[in-house]
Amino acid sequence: QVQLVESGGGLVQTGGSLRLSCTASTRTSTPYAVAWFRQVPGKDREFLASIDSTGRSTYYVDSVKGRFTISKDHAKNTVYLQMTTLQPEDTSVYYCDAGPQFPIASDYRGGPYWGQGTRVTVSS
Repeated sequence: QVQLVESGGGLVQTGGSLRLSCTASTRTSTPYAVAWFRQVPGKDREFLASIDSTGRSTYYVDSVKGRFTISKDHAKNTVYLQMTTLQPEDTSVYYCDAGPQFPIASDYRGGPYWGQGTRVTVSS
């Protein structure tokens, strides 16, 4: 079992940046990959990026490639999503999830463990 807590959301102006955090706690030593998603009301969750358990491999969907960066701090058990050049269409609730597989397909639907989400609002 993995518990995930997201933080770092907030209000930012168009063109600004935010760094989201996903801190994990687990009682097992099973390695896990972490992915970031976002969701707006009435739409499916959108897979954005993932990082493998080692932190050495990453994957991005085309829509965020070049603007978002996923990274991992092993000492803090935290995965970050650095978001730059934010646009109003990036307004959403952002979630992280964890699972045994490293997802590298844009249609990834999510793993077994999810955080509660953190809200990002980009003002125009």
